[in-house]
Amino acid sequence: MVEVGAQAPDFTLADQNKQRVTLSSFRGERNVLLVFFPFAFSGICTGELCQVRDELAVYEDENVQVVGVSVDTSFSLKAWAREEGYRFPLLSDFWPHGEVARAYGVFNEKSGMATRGTFLVDTSGVVRFAEVNGPGEARDQEAWKKAVAALA
Repeated sequence: MVEVGAQAPDFTLADQNKQRVTLSSFRGERNVLLVFFPFAFSGICTGELCQVRDELAVYEDENVQVVGVSVDTSFSLKAWAREEGYRFPLLSDFWPHGEVARAYGVFNEKSGMATRGTFLVDTSGVVRFAEVNGPGEARDQEAWKKAVAALA
């Protein structure tokens, strides 16, 4: 797993609208909360991202861009975002399969999916918070909010 204090691995992935998103494009402007999740439309993932959706203003008020990442296709992510009303980028790490999740140390080779990894990257590209939850284990988002508040 990428450690706190390390430079965040840069990447470019397509979002649910097939728009290319590059992590380093936020440098100097916005902090980024990377939320890796196993699969769209799954129960725990939907619950977690719906909470993010409902509390998005908390992150936006602190100059944080929330970005979800999974191995799903852009088409699946688009359908899911539309169904759930997600207003933040959902990036497809579909091909090469799980390459970005591997770079962050959150790819489960056995199941072929990203685990629940969360990374807060500051405006200089340094990881300020890192957490990985096991399969079937929902995340405590209060820890993210404390890490975001500590950036200020």
